[in-house]
Amino acid sequence: MVKDGAAHLRSLRDDRCIFIDGQRVQDVTTDPAFAGAVASAASLYDYQALHPDEMTFVTETGARTNLAWSLPRSHAELVTRRRAMERWAERSCGMIGRSPDHVASTFVGFMMGLHAYEAPRAAALADYFREARDADRFLSYVIVNPQADKAKSAKDQPGGGLVASVVDEDSHGITIRGAKMLATSGIMANDLMVSGFAALAPGDEAFAFTAVTPIATRGLKLHSRRSYEAAATSVFDYPLSSRFDENDAVVVFEDVKIPWDRVFVHKDLRMAQAQWHETRAHVMQNYQCIVRLMVKLRFLLGLAHKVAETNGILGFPQTRETLGLLAAKSQNIEALVVAMEAAGENFHGYFVPNRPMLVTAQVIAQTTYPEFIEAIRGLAGGGVIMVPSSAADFDSGEIEGLIRAAQRSPVTDSEGRVKLMKLAWDAIGSEFGSRHLQYEMFYSGAPFVTRGNSYRFHDWARETACVESFMNSYALDRSKQKAAAE
Repeated sequence: MVKDGAAHLRSLRDDRCIFIDGQRVQDVTTDPAFAGAVASAASLYDYQALHPDEMTFVTETGARTNLAWSLPRSHAELVTRRRAMERWAERSCGMIGRSPDHVASTFVGFMMGLHAYEAPRAAALADYFREARDADRFLSYVIVNPQADKAKSAKDQPGGGLVASVVDEDSHGITIRGAKMLATSGIMANDLMVSGFAALAPGDEAFAFTAVTPIATRGLKLHSRRSYEAAATSVFDYPLSSRFDENDAVVVFEDVKIPWDRVFVHKDLRMAQAQWHETRAHVMQNYQCIVRLMVKLRFLLGLAHKVAETNGILGFPQTRETLGLLAAKSQNIEALVVAMEAAGENFHGYFVPNRPMLVTAQVIAQTTYPEFIEAIRGLAGGGVIMVPSSAADFDSGEIEGLIRAAQRSPVTDSEGRVKLMKLAWDAIGSEFGSRHLQYEMFYSGAPFVTRGNSYRFHDWARETACVESFMNSYALDRSKQKAAAE
C-alpha cells in the first residue's frame, strides 16, 4: 500500500521532544507553530497515493514506495525519478527545501557507494536502507556543528561537550552526547541521521560517526527556532509562511543510545569523508536540491512577471530587460539539470548526474537566488508595503471602501492586487522570505566550499591540454633571432 498523508500524521503522534517558546510541544500535527507545515508534508504523501504511477515504484520486496528511494541504472530512470521530485516540489512552490526526497536521496547515494563501507557497518546501512525505503520514512539530518568558535576544532570548543560525539559504547551500541544543527523539517520527520561534513583530524575520532535514530528517541531534544507559521495572521496575509514553514531546530543529544544496527560510520576519520565523496551521496542529495530550486525559480519568475503586470510596467523596456535576465537565469539552472542528466556517469552499475555540472549548479545557485529576490523588490517597489494590515480589513464596509479607493491595477481588482502583493512580500520580505534567502545562499556550504568543490571536481587536464597542444604548435625561431643579431 502506498503511504498517504493520514499514515504520516499517525506516525508523528509519538513521544518526540520538541521545545518552542519555552514549552514542550504535545502534538506537532495540531500545534499552531507547526500544523500548517506538517499538513503540507502530509499532502505530499496524499499526492503520491493519488498518483502512484508517476510518484512510486515497487521494490524487490514488493513494497510500493516513493521514487526518491530508487537507484537509477539508466538515463531514463534518472529522469523519471527527477520528474517525481519536480511534482513534489511544485506542491510547495519549491519552498519546502528538506522534503522527504532529500535525505532519501542521500541514502540512495550511500547505497551506490556501499562498497566503500567496511563490515559490519555496510550491512547495517543496507539493512536500514531497505527498511526505511519500504516504510517510506521521512528522514531529516544534522550534519553541521553548532556555531561557537570557528577557529577551533570540534573537541576544542569553549566549555567542552558542545558538538555531538560518541561518549560511550557497549555491546548494544553507542551513546551520543552534545549538539548538532540544523534539523530542517526535523519536527515532521520520522528518523534523524546524525553525522558530520567538516574535515576531521587525528584526535577527532569521537566525532567521526554516522548513525540514525527515531526522532522520538529518549534523550533526543529539538529546540526550534521562531515559528513563522505561528505569527501568520491568515493564509491570505501569509500564503507561504502559513503552510510551508518547514522549521529548523538545534538538536541536543542527552546520552542518546543508538544500537549498532543503526551505526554506519564509527570513529573512522577516513570514512567520515569517504561516505560523501567516494559514494555519490553528495551528488544525489544536492541534485535533489537543484531540481527543487529549478521549480522554485519558475515560481519566482512567474511572480516577478505578475508583479510587473499588476503595476502596469510590463511594457517598459527596462522591465522586459529585467524579466528577460531572470528568465535566462532560471533557464540556466534548468539547462544544468538537463545537462547533468545527459552527461551522467555510470557509477558501479548506477546512473548518476554529472558531478562537475552538479557543483557548477550549486555555485551559480548561491548568487542566482539573491538576484531574483532583489529584482522582484525592484519590480514591486512600495507596492508590497502599501498593502492593508490584514485580511480583516476586507470588512465589506468603510475600511474595504478605503482599500478599493487606494489599491488599483490595470489588470485586476483591489483584492487581487492586495493578494498578489502579500504573496510577493511573503516570498521576499517576511521572516519566512528572509529565512529562504539565507537558506539558499548557505545550505550547501559557504561559497568558498562550493567553489572549492567546483575546482576539485573539474577536469583541469582537459583544459590545460588544450593550452599545451596549442603552445606546441609554435616555437621560438632561434635562427631568425641569430640572423637579426648579426
